[in-house]
Amino acid sequence: MNRRTWILITLAVIVVGALLAWRYAVNGGVKQSASQAPVAGSAAKGQTAPEFSAATDKGFFDLAKTRKPVFLEVFATWCPHCQRETAIIDRLYRQYAGRVDFIGVSGSDRAMDGQSPTSEQDVLNFAAVTHAQYPLAYDGSLQIAREYLQGAFPTLVVIAPDKKITYITTGETPYGELDAAIRSALAH
Repeated sequence: MNRRTWILITLAVIVVGALLAWRYAVNGGVKQSASQAPVAGSAAKGQTAPEFSAATDKGFFDLAKTRKPVFLEVFATWCPHCQRETAIIDRLYRQYAGRVDFIGVSGSDRAMDGQSPTSEQDVLNFAAVTHAQYPLAYDGSLQIAREYLQGAFPTLVVIAPDKKITYITTGETPYGELDAAIRSALAH
């Protein structure tokens, strides 16, 4: 090819790139990533945990009535981080059975497919797909998420028997860190 052909090809690539960039900007740019959450709740380490209760796939849970430490997960069924974290939470659930109350609560209005509305069935499907053993609850009102979610899924919270939040974090968290947080709440 001659020099003129290269110049024309280069100009065509630049024009196409500029058109694609313009279209991208007009359509809203970068969309929300899978691990971003829609709200940031008021719950904070050292504060009294906001009261909540929920029907789970294993019975009814009421924070006010428990005398044990509580491990709370606010998750989204579509969130890959939440899906992977289930194995770690299951391991903790088996280890602390009878000594700590575990509950996972849905915190998104989107289902596992990321587009349709979430439902109780969506949470049950999440449990089946991830093999979750700990109790899971569907919160259609998202009230628990409004209190506890820290801006990302999953949000993981440990509440001591005196109802004080002793640990709160977001994202995939290693077993050792969560185990230490639970042991601290048990000693509280």
